[in-house]
Amino acid sequence: MAALALRGLGRRCLLARLGPGPALHQAVPMATTAREEMRRFWERNERSGRPLSPHVSIYKWSLPMAMSITHRGTGVALSLGVSLSPGVSPGVSLSVPLSPGVSLFSVAALLLPEPFPHYLAQVGGLSLGPALVCSAKFLLALPFCYHTWNGLRHLAWDLGKGLRLPQVTQSGLLVLALTLLSSAGLAAL
Repeated sequence: MAALALRGLGRRCLLARLGPGPALHQAVPMATTAREEMRRFWERNERSGRPLSPHVSIYKWSLPMAMSITHRGTGVALSLGVSLSPGVSPGVSLSVPLSPGVSLFSVAALLLPEPFPHYLAQVGGLSLGPALVCSAKFLLALPFCYHTWNGLRHLAWDLGKGLRLPQVTQSGLLVLALTLLSSAGLAAL
């Protein structure tokens, strides 16, 4: 019986709180339309001569800022280079898309007429020289290594470590050093 009384009392309190109260009776209708408000906003903005929003060129570039933009760029480049969303399935017309995540390398291996070692031998037969081959390998490894090391840095930030500005700069320099060393190591393989 007591539970039933409490339930009834709770329901009345809830309905009283959610029902039309003094807030709805005191509401004032809007005097202007959204179009009029926008027109006044733009007139006021033009009179003051302020730009719409600050441009990137007004900021002094810093290491964390450049590394953040580079991290995003390498992430996009790696995802575009490694996976191909609208792929082509062998033996199917070119308009049929594959599921996302199909590797560009696997699509090339399926579509090219010769096996992979044949193309590797062709590149080796170009007599490009070890310096050029090592440089190309270094440039291929650089975005992968940078994104990996900077991703680990972001994981440390997620744990609340190294968030002070001097530590952010130091960890940025460490990421750059580790990126160069690991890219050189991968290129030397």
